[in-house]
Amino acid sequence: MLRFVLFVILFIIVTRLFWRLIDGVIEGVRGGATARSVSAVKLVRDPVCGTFVATTTAISANAGGSTHYFCSEECRSRFEGGRGKG
Repeated sequence: MLRFVLFVILFIIVTRLFWRLIDGVIEGVRGGATARSVSAVKLVRDPVCGTFVATTTAISANAGGSTHYFCSEECRSRFEGGRGKG
C-alpha cells in the first residue's frame, strides 16, 4: 500500500513538471514573458553619495559643461556647495 501511495505522489510530481515544461515552451513560442523585450533604463552614479539613479527620475545640475545626476535635493545641494570650496 505504501508503495502505491509513493508511486501516485511521484506520478503527480512528474506530470506537473512535464506540464510546466510544455507551458514554458508554448509561452516562449508565442512570445510570452520570457521572450518579451524589456526596455533598458540608463543608470548613473550620484557623485555625492554613490547611489545609482535612473536619468529619467534623477535630479540634475549642469556644471562645467556636463550634466550631473543626483538622487535627492540634499545631494545636489551638497555638490553645489562643495564646488566653490577647495
